[in-house]
Amino acid sequence: MADGGDGEDPVYYVISDLHIGGDEQLEHVEFLEELLEFLERLETTDENAELIINGDAFGLWEFTAIDGPAKFDVLVDRYPQLFDQLRATGESIPITLLPGNHDHELAAYDQYVERFAAYNVNLVQAQSMTRPVGDQVIHFEHGHQQDPNNEIEDWGSPHATPLGYYYNTLVTSRAGQLSDRGRYNWLKDVQAVTPTERMPAWLLSKYFYREMNPVLRYALVPFLLLFNVSALLAVLAGLDLAGVWSMPVDQAEAFLGQFGMAGTALWFLLSVNVAVAGLLVLVGIPLYLIRRDARKTIQRFGVFETALTVDAEAPYAERVRDIVDERSETAVYCYGHTHRPNVQTVDGRLLVNTGTWLKRLHRRDGVIGVLPPVFYPSYQLCAVRIAAEPEGVAVEYEEIEKPNPGDEELTLTERLLTLGREPDPALPDRRVVGETAGERPVSTPTPAAADGSGDDPID
Repeated sequence: MADGGDGEDPVYYVISDLHIGGDEQLEHVEFLEELLEFLERLETTDENAELIINGDAFGLWEFTAIDGPAKFDVLVDRYPQLFDQLRATGESIPITLLPGNHDHELAAYDQYVERFAAYNVNLVQAQSMTRPVGDQVIHFEHGHQQDPNNEIEDWGSPHATPLGYYYNTLVTSRAGQLSDRGRYNWLKDVQAVTPTERMPAWLLSKYFYREMNPVLRYALVPFLLLFNVSALLAVLAGLDLAGVWSMPVDQAEAFLGQFGMAGTALWFLLSVNVAVAGLLVLVGIPLYLIRRDARKTIQRFGVFETALTVDAEAPYAERVRDIVDERSETAVYCYGHTHRPNVQTVDGRLLVNTGTWLKRLHRRDGVIGVLPPVFYPSYQLCAVRIAAEPEGVAVEYEEIEKPNPGDEELTLTERLLTLGREPDPALPDRRVVGETAGERPVSTPTPAAADGSGDDPID
């Protein structure tokens, strides 16, 4: 904790989920410049500050060809500016690092403590820690222990391998090794795909908009855009063939006939679309019923209970209650892991998620047709500032500005399909919890969405 020689109350800056490092393409840190500027600012602060990096600072799981503390040497070699700045900032204010799940092995080898200390970083090899704030306490932990897929039962063991470990070593690391083989270096963004159940949709989207032969893609776009219209026309065509109602088809044919060859060409395109759509509708109805019945059967056997997706809120709300039962003066529970910057009140305490410095992907489904969704990338870099104030303990998100990469990473088709629907995620508003633990907080309303953005992000 910072040494407040002038009697000032401590101020805590908290960041998490940087995921720095990994195999091949995963080594690129797209926010390195912003991180260095943030550390430089803390180096010159007049506050009695402490920087807390609350887990997953490094992607040690994503190194598959190196074992143990040798990964530290690779990190220093790859990111000399970062470690030099950590040393400089650490001379001015304390820097404390807690392990997450991706860098859990920081708790497994004592050598890491000494090596980080050489750069003025205090590595705490524990699952959690606390800090005083006024007459109350902040509880810090990364949050993966509340996620069954990433919970580490044997804390501190170098052989700890929860389900998430295999996903990251087999999928994420492999993506880093293969990413530069694509038409665009997009596969490395697999780290930003959360929850993992969105992975198939994301892969389909990137294949369609990035990897598919452009001629084939542009040939499919009109059909896919017109699919909804064609499905309706297929039903009307069926009614026409059955002699039930022929007026819509007759009127459509007469209307398009006024435009000569252009109308004839459009009628031909619609006819082909109607034939295909009609066939898909006929086949799709029984397939949907079979899928629905099979899903119900699988659910009865509890197969989906081991899904990779973790609830973004419920386990952590329960965790707050357990912590308060153990230590009633706890006012703030601060965690990361889910990559969703969020603040909510649980029994008068604040539940604070510090978000991520990785990209965030916002799903944008097509307005019409059956085109694959577009995953719009954005950055929401932030540091959470926690400090005692006269009215209580204040939690405030400080935005670190970084332009969104949409124009660079989206194809023309993706930009056109998301025109006017670009994400504009907002960080949660300032919140204050009263001086007495359990007191109703004084606060400004926070956006209703779980991630504080008001849209539908993938993560």
